[in-house]
Amino acid sequence: MMISNIQGLRVTSFETRKGLEIEKLINSHGAVPTITPIIKEVQLPHLNHITNFGKKLLKNEYDIVFFLTGIGTKLLLEKLETKFNKKELCAALKKATIISRGPKTTKSLMDAGLTPDFIVPEPGTWKDIVRLIDDNIQIKDKNVAIQEYSYTNRHLIKALRTRGCKLSLIKVYQIKLPNDLKPIISSIDSISLLKTDISIFTNSHQINNLIKIARKEGKEKELKNGLKNTLIASIGPRTSEALNSLDLRPDYETDKPTMSNLVNEIARVGRSLLNKKRIALKSGVNTNNWNRIDMNWGTKTVSARKEITYNSVFLKTCRMEPTQFTPVWIMRQAGRYLREYREIRSKVPFIELCKRSELAAEVTLMAVERLQVDAAIIFSDILLILESLGIGLEYTRGDGPRIRKPIRSAKALKYLEKFDPNSLSFVYDAIKITRRALDPEKALIGFAGGPFTIASYAIEGGGSRNYINTKSFMYRDPEGWNKLMELLASSTASYINKQISAGADVIQIFDSWIGCLSPDDYSDYVLPHMKKLISKIKKDTPIIYFGTNTSSLLSLMKDTGCDILGLDWRVNLEKVWNDFGYSIAVQGNLDPVVLFGPFEKIKKDIDKILKQARNHHGHIFNLGHGVLPNTPVDNVLRLIDYVHERSSK
Repeated sequence: MMISNIQGLRVTSFETRKGLEIEKLINSHGAVPTITPIIKEVQLPHLNHITNFGKKLLKNEYDIVFFLTGIGTKLLLEKLETKFNKKELCAALKKATIISRGPKTTKSLMDAGLTPDFIVPEPGTWKDIVRLIDDNIQIKDKNVAIQEYSYTNRHLIKALRTRGCKLSLIKVYQIKLPNDLKPIISSIDSISLLKTDISIFTNSHQINNLIKIARKEGKEKELKNGLKNTLIASIGPRTSEALNSLDLRPDYETDKPTMSNLVNEIARVGRSLLNKKRIALKSGVNTNNWNRIDMNWGTKTVSARKEITYNSVFLKTCRMEPTQFTPVWIMRQAGRYLREYREIRSKVPFIELCKRSELAAEVTLMAVERLQVDAAIIFSDILLILESLGIGLEYTRGDGPRIRKPIRSAKALKYLEKFDPNSLSFVYDAIKITRRALDPEKALIGFAGGPFTIASYAIEGGGSRNYINTKSFMYRDPEGWNKLMELLASSTASYINKQISAGADVIQIFDSWIGCLSPDDYSDYVLPHMKKLISKIKKDTPIIYFGTNTSSLLSLMKDTGCDILGLDWRVNLEKVWNDFGYSIAVQGNLDPVVLFGPFEKIKKDIDKILKQARNHHGHIFNLGHGVLPNTPVDNVLRLIDYVHERSSK
């Protein structure tokens, strides 16, 4: 179970049909619920089109039937059964391709003995429906029936008609206001008078009706002012769109659009997000229409905020000082496993996202807010430094980064440009924005690639299995190799120092590919350059040094002068740390693939790692590599909570 931190908070939900269920969920987290039904689903009185639909269905005239809502599916099937034989209806539907949107719709179909051929993936927007069709079904010239929402989704209808199908629209119900408006007016007053802490919206009609009634009562301004001081929770994209259209930014949107997920996730982050929102409001931020980068932490001076960060759990752990619990962050924590990140990446190319400072900062903060980790890591890429050296860099869809003109000999070095650290000013700007908006109690990690890894990219032209070009260059021309490494080490030091000046509290050096080297090769060709690099970095900034497949290199990596050694999952943390006499902090080291398993397995492996740390000061919990795409988000959230809870005991 995830940690709950909303005990005693006043939570208003506008759920209607499942009001008792959501009330029980809120109660289970120790919060004080108020359930205010705000919509009434009314079956349409004139349903001749449903009878016509049934007749055509029994004649097998429909190729595809869409069911878009749970209540609509239930009402449609019930109405059909009053006119036609249930067995014959089911048999006819089974001959068509049935597409279901969402878990409620699927349950209504299964209750009727019908199994969907396709289920629209969450969050189930009209774009998700169209994407499913384009990927799986040819609808041109097909007869398609749609059980609609309570309204007609013009975007969906247009998209389907554009694809050449013949559409029949089946509307079964409409949304109206309840007969008794007093509970709604009471909730409007409660929000306006700052007697509500959290407002939960589970569909778009709820927020539309709330504003409609507030407007009618002459209380719209008071309601919106009250919502500035209230945490607004949304169940999914359509609800969030409705909120945004009214200049009411949702403060939290659940990853999976179900009530239980929404309440459980709000229970996890609610108090901290509410506190943040109220601080921002007192500091002059319009919290009805704001982004994460707009956060203002109040009247504290820069030096006061720096002192808070200096004494944070994360930085104290970097200095191997006692802490109340083990800090945790996740490599690649702003990545494709997060729905919010995928939505942004669907609109913005990766390299553009890196270079748009405000957007990079927003993504960085989004991951911290969602995960509740103890450190942010700035959203960027280790290869950006190559662009500044005049090496052609491009990011191709699916294939990752590619170097247009790989360096295959020392002769090519003369064509490299002198590194200008100011050419990466967008990274420093992103750090400044993030550090200003980030909770002072959380550290901000800047980063760069290790010279060997960057050199390997530049020489190989991209990824590699055996690093033949890199190693042959290294062996064949040690002088040319050293020139390249000296250039990269010097440039990287300048780049890192600029990040520190911009506000990075910690630096991680990713040397992802050094595991391909033998200890002797690392000692001869890499270690001197790493020592020089770290010696040039501003003092009093903790340096994390991380690589993979490095079990034979760890003692040499320690000799670079780093403060924290990142460990992958292939080594025993206790043995490594003990071998070093606990003289250096360590980070790691759960296998990222374990997060695809059951949580009992995850807990077991977390316990093992925490036990290996054996309460020695200086352990940062992390994965042994970056979190993988498609990793279940729930497992990541539960991992973070479990590490915090378990280590605090």
